[in-house]
Amino acid sequence: VQLQASGGGLVQAGDSLRLSCAASGRTISTYTMAWFRQAPGKEREFVAASWSGGSIEYGDSVKGRLSISRDNAKNTVYLQVNSLKPEDTAVYYCATGRPLNSRWRGVSGYDYWGQGTLVTVSS
Repeated sequence: VQLQASGGGLVQAGDSLRLSCAASGRTISTYTMAWFRQAPGKEREFVAASWSGGSIEYGDSVKGRLSISRDNAKNTVYLQVNSLKPEDTAVYYCATGRPLNSRWRGVSGYDYWGQGTLVTVSS
């Protein structure tokens, strides 16, 4: 299974970005897909998750400014991030798995990860 994340870059505060994560080797339609991010010197943080049944959850720090979506036909998950702030600067990772119970917020809930895409927000 491979996850290829893309769409990161250097942007200014207030800009928007859409990150993409294309999966191969696994049909995402029956799996939970998630985004995490990791800022320099910090732990990896849950951002958003999309369940195969349609449910969605967002991390508290980003709620209201982003949207996760998936295109099962393209085997791709997206993360739209609006009103970017300098504190959003991080490497954004996509992940796939079938997390049990409350483990969907933690890295242990997912068995495959992408390589990450760097988002840098200047003030």
